[in-house]
Amino acid sequence: MLDKLLRDERKVFEHFTHDASVIPMEFYPFWTRQFERLEKQTRRWGWHEALPNMNELKKRIQSEGPLSTKAFDTKITGQKKMWSRPPHKLALDYLWYSGELTTSHRENFTKFYGLAKSVIPHHFISQTVADKEQIAWLCRNALDRLAFASEGEIQRFWDAVDLSEVKKWSAKSSSSLMPVSVEGKDGIWRDVYAPIDIETRIENLSSTNNRLRIINPFDPAIRDRKRLKYLFGFDYTIEMFVPAKKRQWGYYVYPLLEGDRFIGRIEIKADRKSNALRILNLWSESNLKWSKSRTQRLNAELNRIARFIGISNVENFDSNTINLLYPK
Repeated sequence: MLDKLLRDERKVFEHFTHDASVIPMEFYPFWTRQFERLEKQTRRWGWHEALPNMNELKKRIQSEGPLSTKAFDTKITGQKKMWSRPPHKLALDYLWYSGELTTSHRENFTKFYGLAKSVIPHHFISQTVADKEQIAWLCRNALDRLAFASEGEIQRFWDAVDLSEVKKWSAKSSSSLMPVSVEGKDGIWRDVYAPIDIETRIENLSSTNNRLRIINPFDPAIRDRKRLKYLFGFDYTIEMFVPAKKRQWGYYVYPLLEGDRFIGRIEIKADRKSNALRILNLWSESNLKWSKSRTQRLNAELNRIARFIGISNVENFDSNTINLLYPK
């Protein structure tokens, strides 16, 4: 499905918010400032000093079509560090962040870089949107998705504007914003902004069901860990970049959401050799009992994920045979 939207229909493009993201193509005209911001950041990191001749790299892509890193063979010189990458990879990333290159398509996990002017539909790449309009669009759309947020949360949603820019926007947009107070899980009330139609949105909300979901660590709903903690009282950190001995939970642990409550976290692994989805660990939040119905909901979610990733066998959870681990 993703490859169809990315390569065949050109309805999405890949770029960076907090993480590499798939973004609706309609957003592209409002992403110019993000290209410029990230280009400046990569220069501050000193990447450009190790780059090969980028014009030659672009000429190859123009003449041969989209290429992956495997089409180049430059080598790392000097001392190899943990995150060292060869010059051609640095160049491709630099041009991708700056918007000169874009993801043409992927073959499995391999990214193919194409010239943006050849990949992005003309009516999107040719649009020029003033920087002030881009800031307003980014702030407005962040708040629209969050429903209520502080200026800091608006800034962190796309990570494409500065906090000072958000404050200027909110000051100029007072007629379309409603100041509200939100009580967090800790009992503390916080002053935030909401769209002017927030009361209508609340009235039209559907009731929450008790479905259990395994949430991706990079899901926008939980990506702002500060917001997650004060709204739900759920303290979550992804530990893949934490040395193994210092991890509290595990390498890749997913939050468990049941209805509107985070009830724990789970570590699962797809064993491709045996075509099985296995539970490595499950941690329950304190004072939570695993009833038969809750166990059934978790197994239904495990089976859904297995179907999504093409796994046939699922190690179902049984609270009688798999020990629940509690917060350390």
